[in-house]
Amino acid sequence: MEAESALTMVKGDGDEAVAALVAQRVLDVPDFPQAGVMFKDLSPLFADGVSFRGVIDGIVGHYGPDSFDVVAGIEARGFVIAAAVAYAAGVGVVPVRKAGKLPRQVLSASYALEYGEAVLEVHADAFVAGARVLVVDDVLATGGTAEASLGLVERAGGEVVGFAVLLELAFLEGRKRLAGRPVHALLTV
Repeated sequence: MEAESALTMVKGDGDEAVAALVAQRVLDVPDFPQAGVMFKDLSPLFADGVSFRGVIDGIVGHYGPDSFDVVAGIEARGFVIAAAVAYAAGVGVVPVRKAGKLPRQVLSASYALEYGEAVLEVHADAFVAGARVLVVDDVLATGGTAEASLGLVERAGGEVVGFAVLLELAFLEGRKRLAGRPVHALLTV
């Protein structure tokens, strides 16, 4: 009964059962990648086929498989999610990478994250003009990575139709940086 009541308290932007799948499979790793940071490890979720399928189906079901033309995944765990969502919807996938990883002409965006700074890139020709793009990542924290990625997609000619994450850390208020953007978090803590 206690476990059941704990699961009914999980919240996200959609299906409570999908939020529970994420909650059951996330592990807290203290002081990673540096002291004072509580890393949310979603590797157990990725390793559990039933749970992984459930969250992918939850994302595709929320948006509908015909509502986007391509999925953009943010390095690195976003690649895992993006590839699965793209496959399930029958569309292509585009990586949003760390600087220096893409071989052709790129567009770049610098941003601050909760424990440093980084640069993201996407191929300049990654999207057909007006392509409807669903951007995915594992976690929404401060919103810097998301904001930079969404801007890159738009600069490359894509139209962002949504930003989906498995886990949102609401206390870091990353959603505020994405005001006016369609954000969908499967689980919010």
